[in-house]
This record gives sequence, structure tokens and C-alpha cells, in this order.
Amino acid sequence: MKVHILGCYAATPRTLTNPTAQVLEIKNHLFLIDCGEGTQVELRRQKIRFSRINHIFISHLHGDHFFGLPGLVASFRLLGRQKALHIYGPKGIKEAITLLLKLGNSWTNYPLLFHELVEDQPVTLYEDEVVSVDTIPLDHRIYTNGFLFREKPSPRKLNVEATRKYRIPKEYFQLIKQGNNYELKDGSLISNRELTLDPPAPMSYAYCSDTAFNPRIVPQISGVRVLYHESTFLRTEHQLALKTGHSTAAEAAEIARQAGVAHLILGHYSTRYRDIEKFRQEAQTVFPEVLLAEDGKSFEF
Repeated sequence: MKVHILGCYAATPRTLTNPTAQVLEIKNHLFLIDCGEGTQVELRRQKIRFSRINHIFISHLHGDHFFGLPGLVASFRLLGRQKALHIYGPKGIKEAITLLLKLGNSWTNYPLLFHELVEDQPVTLYEDEVVSVDTIPLDHRIYTNGFLFREKPSPRKLNVEATRKYRIPKEYFQLIKQGNNYELKDGSLISNRELTLDPPAPMSYAYCSDTAFNPRIVPQISGVRVLYHESTFLRTEHQLALKTGHSTAAEAAEIARQAGVAHLILGHYSTRYRDIEKFRQEAQTVFPEVLLAEDGKSFEF
């Protein structure tokens, strides 16, 4: 599982920093999560292939999370895209994007499919045989969702040493990988667990964009491998966080601690701060495994 940070700052683009956007690489999928201004430039800079992005998840309709989307939709058209593009986001996102396409007489030549969200409870947005994506209802000034990405468990792997020990013919290997036991010539049964190995633990990634401190999400994200949680402010600006529906680094860390996650990535920093290392320092007083998002940085787990 790999997380590519395209932008991780709040509010406005700057010369060297971008508003929120990231790509999650999981089980051969490339999911684009939020799409602030400059997203397609960063996709090119990080050499991420546009054609591999088929699903885009928009957390909410504040500009620093979706103003890059109209341009990206248009670029897909200019690049000759033919595959369907699925966009998941709050009700109103279809109107916002299609109005621009209409005014510019630039309808896409590929299927553009909107999945608009209004639910205030978790819902499954996407699922196939290897991964699922659910919403995480958040607490912001407008309707906002995070997203929970989960790998499905892989099948158990063949224990080659055990098959040699019991002299099991190769033609039975597929049946064993499908979960069957094996019966020896004397009638004794060798259990499947002895003949197979545990697969790697499934990866999971919880993306929690703009939100006030919200312990109600803890049960849903409990035990995830990686939590990305906004940390717009430091605790010195706690009152401002309350007023604007954002979190401090310490509050993000408290969510990580309560949820028992393995790693916490902080992001969505206010541009008032020159030194983002202070976010790590504050968070680590609550939760030790803290990583800092930075534009152009990738994390592999």
C-alpha cells in the first residue's frame, strides 16, 4: 500500500505548497482522494499515470478540496480517455462540474459518472473482489465525509515444506489452496492450516479530511493500519479550531490513540505555520507513531 501526497495544506495554493489531494495505491488500484488546485500538475511531477485513475473521492465542497477537479476532468478528455470515470462526493458536485462543461461546450467523450452522497451514516461506495471503500461521516462546517479503504483478506498460501513432508502430489495443490484438507493413504487427515501459511494481514487506510475532534469515528476506524487525519492547527490555536470545525495535532493524535491505529499521518496544515515539525512534536505527546505529510512525499506500508 502506498500513499502519494500531492498536496497537504489548507486554504490557498502557494508557490511551494498545494491544497489537499493524494493518491492511494492499493491492490493494483489508484484512487484519487480530494482534488485541490494543482492536482494534475503534481500527478505529472510524481509520474502517476492519469489513465490508471478510475475513481475519485471528494470529501466536501470547500474549494481547497475540489477546485482542481474541473481541470482534471477536462484534461482526461483532451488526453483521449475512453474509460468511465467515477466521481464520489457530496450532493451538488455533479451540478458544479457539469455547469462548467456546459458553459464551455466541452462535454467529455468518455462516461462521467457521479455518485452523490447525502447519508450521515457510513455507506459502501465501492467494492470488488480485493478492496472496499466506505464513507466516514465527519464533523465540519458543511457536509463532509472521510473514506475508509480496506483490502480483503488474501487466500492462504501453500506451505511447500509441509507438502514435501507428506509427499502430496502437485495435482492436489490447488485444492489445498482453496481450503481443503488432505487425506493420507492410511486414512489420517492433514488439516489445511498445517498445509498452508497465513497470508499478510490486509492493509487498511482511513482518510479523515476536514473535521472537528470527533471520537464518534473511532469504532469505525479501530485498528486500521494507517490513519490520515487533518491537523490544521496546533493546540495554541485550539479556539480557532473549534470555531472553524478543524482539529489540532494533539486531537488528531488522540483519535489515533483511541482507535489503536499503527501509523498516523498528519496534514492539512494552516499556512500560518512555517515549521510543520511542531505538529509532529505536539502529536507525539499523545501518540508515538506520527508521520508528516509533505507535498511530493510518498509513504509505503
